[in-house]
Amino acid sequence: MPAVWDLPDFDAHEGVHFFSDEATGLRAVIAIHSTHLGPAAGGTRFWHYADANEAVTDALRLSRGMSFKNAMAGLPAGGGKGVILADANRTKTPEMLAAFGRAIESLGGRYVTAEDVGMGEADLVAIGRETRHVSGLPVGEGLAGGDPGPSTSMGVFLGVKAAIKHKLGKDSAAGVHVAIQGVGSVGGGLARLLAAEGAKLTLADVDQARAAKLAAELGGSVADAVNILSIAADVISPCALGAILTAESIAALNTPIVAGGANNQLATPEDGDRLHNRGILYAPDYVINAGGIINVTLEYLGQGDRAEVEARLQLIPGRLETIWAESAATGETEARVADRMAMALIGRA
Repeated sequence: MPAVWDLPDFDAHEGVHFFSDEATGLRAVIAIHSTHLGPAAGGTRFWHYADANEAVTDALRLSRGMSFKNAMAGLPAGGGKGVILADANRTKTPEMLAAFGRAIESLGGRYVTAEDVGMGEADLVAIGRETRHVSGLPVGEGLAGGDPGPSTSMGVFLGVKAAIKHKLGKDSAAGVHVAIQGVGSVGGGLARLLAAEGAKLTLADVDQARAAKLAAELGGSVADAVNILSIAADVISPCALGAILTAESIAALNTPIVAGGANNQLATPEDGDRLHNRGILYAPDYVINAGGIINVTLEYLGQGDRAEVEARLQLIPGRLETIWAESAATGETEARVADRMAMALIGRA
């Protein structure tokens, strides 16, 4: 493995921390990209990787995305990400989570964690017994915080509707065909919101039974988790893992809009150019999917209640419109416009 500084996804990260605890089996990486605007906030991912290099790359990419996401959402927070390397059986114990909590605590508040893929509220409660630098914990009714999934889903829903209006000229999702890749917490929530407005849905998930069950509930259809990216639809909404927009998959797209909740959808910066060159409207992922981090960051900071979260979610479509307008005026791709705005906000213009 090359030195961290030499990895393609290293982007002047302030710190990349490796943790190992033999007694509990913990192997983890915490990447801190920027603390320019505040403590590096970003969830912890619990995932089985083919090799450790993939985990480090994921942490680097995701932490950079969190810097951009938090900055564009107007939050006083920097960007960081935790990755716990799961074994093939996804073994997760209270002792392992406690060890990870101590790892977070050792960083002295420079990193604040929350929920991500493979982690839930109960896991955060276990981590929170060892550190106070954790958010997304169970909260009372009407308060900011708790499970970030519903807030992310709502923000993506509002962003998808903004994209439909911008590209298709329609004020509603009624009758619009949306294909969703990944129907877990975020994608499933998005599907329900779209179904309530009368959208036509095609759903896919690596767990085919989950996709089939939700499709039956909502009156949608089912597609293969990979092939769904190439079906004919008004909107393709990636809501699973990242790096799924590649030269190959973009060439096969049959849609005017890509707008979804997955992080790091573009495999490379050039893939944003490929979308733009094909005339496909792209909603930069870290702008459209900011609802969850808005919710848990306000919880951690003790700033505002659920009504404040909802008010901030309503700002997501406007941010997307600003990006799309700038792209149209300059010819610069949506992805590069968003990156440029975010870089300026974190002091790296």
